Amino acid sequence: MTAAPGLVIATAGHVDHGKSTLVRALTGTDPDRLAEERRRGLTLDLGFAWTTAPGGRTLAFVDVPGHHRYLATTFAGIATAPAVLLVVSAEEGWRPQTAEHLAALDAFGVRTGLLAVTRADLADPAPTLAEAAERTSGTGLAGAPAVAVSARTGEGLDRLLRELDALAAALPPPDPAAPVRLWLDRAFTVAGAGTVVTGTLSAGTLAEGDTLHLAPAGRAVQVRGLHSLGHAVPRVTGPARVAVNLRRIAADQVRRGNALLTPGRWWTTDLVDIRCEPTGGTDDGGAPPRLPAEPLVHCGTAATSARLRPLGLDTARLALRTPLPLHVGDRLLLRDPGSRLLAGATVLDPEPPPLTGRGAAATRARLLAGISEPTDPAVRLAAAGLGDRGRLTAQGYAVDADGERWLFDRAYAERLAAALAAAVKEHAGAHPADPGLPVARARQLLALPPDTALAGLAAVAGAGLTLRDGRLYRAEEADRLPAAVAAGLERLLDEVRSAPFQAPTRRRLDELGLDAEALALLVRRGALERVGTVHLPAGSVGRAARELAGLPQPFTVSEAARALAVSRRVAIPLLETLDETGHTHRRPDGRRVLKDDPG
Repeated sequence: MTAAPGLVIATAGHVDHGKSTLVRALTGTDPDRLAEERRRGLTLDLGFAWTTAPGGRTLAFVDVPGHHRYLATTFAGIATAPAVLLVVSAEEGWRPQTAEHLAALDAFGVRTGLLAVTRADLADPAPTLAEAAERTSGTGLAGAPAVAVSARTGEGLDRLLRELDALAAALPPPDPAAPVRLWLDRAFTVAGAGTVVTGTLSAGTLAEGDTLHLAPAGRAVQVRGLHSLGHAVPRVTGPARVAVNLRRIAADQVRRGNALLTPGRWWTTDLVDIRCEPTGGTDDGGAPPRLPAEPLVHCGTAATSARLRPLGLDTARLALRTPLPLHVGDRLLLRDPGSRLLAGATVLDPEPPPLTGRGAAATRARLLAGISEPTDPAVRLAAAGLGDRGRLTAQGYAVDADGERWLFDRAYAERLAAALAAAVKEHAGAHPADPGLPVARARQLLALPPDTALAGLAAVAGAGLTLRDGRLYRAEEADRLPAAVAAGLERLLDEVRSAPFQAPTRRRLDELGLDAEALALLVRRGALERVGTVHLPAGSVGRAARELAGLPQPFTVSEAARALAVSRRVAIPLLETLDETGHTHRRPDGRRVLKDDPG
């Protein structure tokens, strides 16, 4: 059995048991698990329940506390749910905590939901419905469906379920192949099973046997088993509530705020640049909020303190006390612990550069202001010139996971191409015998990483340059030898035509105009073979093996030298090369024997 995707709904809004009573009426399950919650009539922790909608779709509810004292718990439930059921009492109307929850929903980017006006049997719901429509105007829930219900009489419950079902049906399904980030909201021990953690899987797929990364501890854990909505399943795809049985980790080593991650696909950081945004709870016309120097930062089920450094009108840098696993585009909620101020923020860069020098913050603010789509790597590449594909993928940028390691900014690549063309031209002028610029030297001149792929470097080089044999040439020089080198090679081959193993001396090579650079070029082009310290025409090693096959086996160096008509200056390095290539075997007495048929 595989858990079918449904919809996970955060139930927020009213401070008293109006929410919990409504969830209980919809699901038949009391989301208030704690005895103290039932005694006080107040939700203190996250509660969970689920039901099946008329269309057969599963609806899971996360009931969050309404009281201001439990905001961290409230945010942990709101942040991970893709949709919300915002509850307001017809008796009491819009309350401060309702506005607070609406602001949090806006901060976390929750744009899907509906409004339930409860206790419609005790008071006329019309004024509350009108007020709610006005209050949600300009927020992510503007125009959301609204239903008046009574948990006591059952009035409106059927319609509410139908609206929730329609809400779930209208949502595009999340990517099942997306990297997993399961924010944990509970951790406990089950007898015979060990550690179990729960959370809301918003996207991606979990399966038995998966190895995940536990953040921020930085250790690998393995999925022993999975449950979703009370059933054991081999795999589960978001959105879904899920319980994960983990191997070889104690429950006291895991807590709310930790996350299970797909390895290598998330960037855990304690420094991040953000854009601050007004929320549905602001009353200042939508201006960016004035944030405290040390806000509390909420992301998923995690909360941490931070230091904030303003950069521009609406951008800032956060130094987080506890690292968080983030992607660009992630939504954060910033809270002033000394007031009820809430602000939303979008992650613009989870690996920002240091701010050094006068005006660095203003320059950074201008760059961040140019980011309209955080997942587009264009601004990041424009600032740095190039980027590591693996790092960009882990940070959530829209790049293919496969391909050459380094990605280049287009304008930077054009500047590199111009600089590279000039460097190749200069090298060719200084080294006429071998005009190709070695790739390693090109990387050094252009200050490129030492592992920049040759193919990537060739692409940067452009149509005017050609990569061949690990060197960059001007296109017109790539397929021909320099005139002086070609002439020297022709004379050398003429001289050894009748005695192919008579390698020219160093003096003779100099007379032919073949210096070390020219000889290296001819070896790379396959015109000559380097045999020890001497140079012979291409194919000489194979020809020598065939010549030596006619000798009685085994044979000495002197016998080989006579057979090849060469001196020991050539015979010894030639025989050593034959040993290295496996043509011959050298015996302890110094004699050699051919190992294979040289033909």
